[in-house]
Amino acid sequence: MKIAIIHDWLNGMRGGELVLDSLLKIYPSADLFTLFYTPGKLNHRIEQRKITTAFTNNLPFKDSKYRWYLPLFPTAIESLDLKGYDLVISSSHCVAKGVITDPDSIHFSYVHSPMRYVWDLYYDYFPSRKGLKFFAFEMISNYLRTWDVASASRVDSYWSNSEFVARRIQKFYRRDAKVIFPPCLPEKWKVISEKKDDFYLIVSAFAPYKRIDLAIEAFKKNGKKLVLIGGGQEFEKLTSHLPKNIEVLPHLKREEVLEYYKKAKAFVFPGMEDFGIAPVEAQAHSTPVIAFGKGGALETVVSGKTGVFFSEQTVESLNEAIERSDRISWKTADFQKNVSRFTEEKFIIEIKKQVETRIRTPRKKG
Repeated sequence: MKIAIIHDWLNGMRGGELVLDSLLKIYPSADLFTLFYTPGKLNHRIEQRKITTAFTNNLPFKDSKYRWYLPLFPTAIESLDLKGYDLVISSSHCVAKGVITDPDSIHFSYVHSPMRYVWDLYYDYFPSRKGLKFFAFEMISNYLRTWDVASASRVDSYWSNSEFVARRIQKFYRRDAKVIFPPCLPEKWKVISEKKDDFYLIVSAFAPYKRIDLAIEAFKKNGKKLVLIGGGQEFEKLTSHLPKNIEVLPHLKREEVLEYYKKAKAFVFPGMEDFGIAPVEAQAHSTPVIAFGKGGALETVVSGKTGVFFSEQTVESLNEAIERSDRISWKTADFQKNVSRFTEEKFIIEIKKQVETRIRTPRKKG
């Protein structure tokens, strides 16, 4: 078969790119398409491919300000020429699912999330409801929502990374989705218990819905040591004037981040996520997770076994959960049992099964 894989943009190795990397392992001859591509930001398996980009890749400041071009994304994704492909797989958290394919092709879409900033997290991204900037984005958002729903029918079968996302696909697109957990860990992953140091850890992008601000306020109050690893749009705002017990490490290599996972007393996950690979990685290093009790965390963390939940996004609720976590004696076997659900091996087996079943199923006529 002639196969195409579509990914929204290629400018860093995050959770979505881990899924893409595994898809390329399954289909090593597939052609890769995207809106933007920044060389040197991804692993060798992705960068060695022939990567076809849309016209957006030629726009100025596309490496650092690509989000400015959001209104152009639907047109750009539709401009990609997928004529003649038998199988199309889109890895989508923005517009990749909206590609236009041949009538006879089969299009699977692995949805990491419907567009957060125009659907359920719209008010988190844009808390201010006044001014010219808000009015302009209000108009753009209306257009994007309309296009997002209209393009949903172009997909033959949906996959989602969690039940939480599957429910949102059903709500916004009125389509069912098969849940396939992302490939968070190598196959046959072995959890090893390590001696823990006296600090708590967050590994995250600094975006509004991540609620890093909540964690900072909680640790200002409790005085415990918190290590923040990451960067993003709210970095400067959140990291100025921090107390001594909160340490910020914006630029670390992957190997260095893993060492912090191993040594942390607990991993703090204060936002509501679609899935959240970082909490799985923490548990894979026998580090319990203190998570807000909504969203994907409910599917990746086992209360009292591999972590604890707090019910409200308040300083008091988070600090109470931290105290509860400190009183629990965590067991390596519990972590191992839980994280074995999230290996690359299981992801690859399920993707192959879904595709092969669909290909063998005769198309309905009329």
